[in-house]
Amino acid sequence: MRYATTPRRWRSGTEPRFARSDLKLRFLLSVLFTPLFAAMTAAFAFFAAIAKPTGVPSRGTLVGFAIACFVLTLFALVDLYVVIRRRRVEL
Repeated sequence: MRYATTPRRWRSGTEPRFARSDLKLRFLLSVLFTPLFAAMTAAFAFFAAIAKPTGVPSRGTLVGFAIACFVLTLFALVDLYVVIRRRRVEL
C-alpha cells in the first residue's frame, strides 16, 4: 500500500511552518499560578497535618491534593524557566 505524499490540508503560505506559543501569555500564567499552586500545596499539607484520621476529608485525600498541587507548582516553575529563557533568545 502506498501512502499519499501530499498533505491533507494545503497551507496558504502565510502561516508559519512551526507554530509558536504566545510567550507573554505563558509568562503571565506562570507568574500567576506558581505562587498560587505553592500556597495551595502548603495549605493542603498543613490541613493534612492537623486532620483527624477519621475526619472528612481524610488525611490521605488532603495529602493527595498537596502532592497534585506540588506537581502543578513544579510544572509552572519549569514553564516559567523555559519562557524566560526563550524570551531572552528570541526577543
